[in-house]
Amino acid sequence: MFIQIFGTGGTLDKLYHDALSDYQIGEPMAGELLEQGRVSIGYAVESLIRKDSLELDDADRQLIHDKVAACPYEHVLITHGTDTMTVTGACLEDIQGKVIVLTGAMQPARFRDSDALFNLGLAVGALNTLGHGVYIAMSGRVFPADQVKKNRLAGRFEST
Repeated sequence: MFIQIFGTGGTLDKLYHDALSDYQIGEPMAGELLEQGRVSIGYAVESLIRKDSLELDDADRQLIHDKVAACPYEHVLITHGTDTMTVTGACLEDIQGKVIVLTGAMQPARFRDSDALFNLGLAVGALNTLGHGVYIAMSGRVFPADQVKKNRLAGRFEST
């Protein structure tokens, strides 16, 4: 099995520069996190976009769609901001013959108390076991992309 990872930015990749929450989206953290987790599966990481998911537009989602559709690998992982992850998931529903998992983090991967490593591990496990389709791996669960929502108050994803 080989996993193509597409980074789109979001909280997982954020770099904070001061106490006033000035941030930039850095290089994708997925490769570094998978090394820390001693993952033995082959993978490649490609940065597509470096934006907060609230800033993604239709052109960005079309780029993500086109890259995933053209990807020669069956297993695709997308790191994505949590606020519009479900919107992007819906844009990928027409892609056939692939297992596509979106994941992200509520806290940046560079923070000690981040959920990024856990969510990324969950997403890799999901890619190993799921059939073709589009899924979201967050909050210790894997959801079909069209059956999940972010509960901002609780800070987790839940079934719709």
